[in-house]
Amino acid sequence: MTETHDDEIVHRKLNTDREDPAVAIAEVIADLEGTQTDELTPTYDCIDGMISALYSNPPSPEAQMTVEFTYSGYRITVEQSGTAEFVQVT
Repeated sequence: MTETHDDEIVHRKLNTDREDPAVAIAEVIADLEGTQTDELTPTYDCIDGMISALYSNPPSPEAQMTVEFTYSGYRITVEQSGTAEFVQVT
């Protein structure tokens, strides 16, 4: 039986120095769903470099840049600090 996370916000801290930080998004989803990352839609098909750009060329800290998107049944909010929130939407 798959663990559900309805109405639950899962907080994670992502490594902003990672070469491909979008893979960390897939790893968190795989962990939450109890599956392997290769069973998910590849992140490059969905978020195509947004997370990498957020970390590699971030705006000033005062801007508090946030990226929000849906991937693999979760609404995900990622801040330029690496803080991320995952909320299951399906």
